[in-house]
This record gives sequence, C-alpha cells and structure tokens, in this order.
Amino acid sequence: MSHDEEKGVAKQVKGKIKEAAGDLTGNKKWQAEGKVEKTEGKVQENVGKLKRKIDEDVF
Repeated sequence: MSHDEEKGVAKQVKGKIKEAAGDLTGNKKWQAEGKVEKTEGKVQENVGKLKRKIDEDVF
C-alpha cells in the first residue's frame, strides 16, 4: 500500500467519524464536512493505487 493510499483511507475514516458525529448531534456542517472528507479520501486512495500500478507496470 502506497503512502497516498494510506492517507486516503485515514481521511475516509476521519470523514466517517465526523459525519456520524454530525448525525448524532444534528450538526449539518459536520455532516457535510464528513462527506467531503470521505470523498477526498477515496480520490486520494485511488490516486495512490494508480501510482502504484504505474510503478509496477514500468519497473
């Protein structure tokens, strides 16, 4: 697993926690921020997978 993949997964977890906290408290801002962080994390994870795949194919 690449560095980008690890950071992406961590960001997704953080976003899930923030979104859940927003759900529990009714805080719409936290809910939205959590969804954004989850999406950013998924993109970062996929970028890391792509980089790793390119490295494996090239070398």
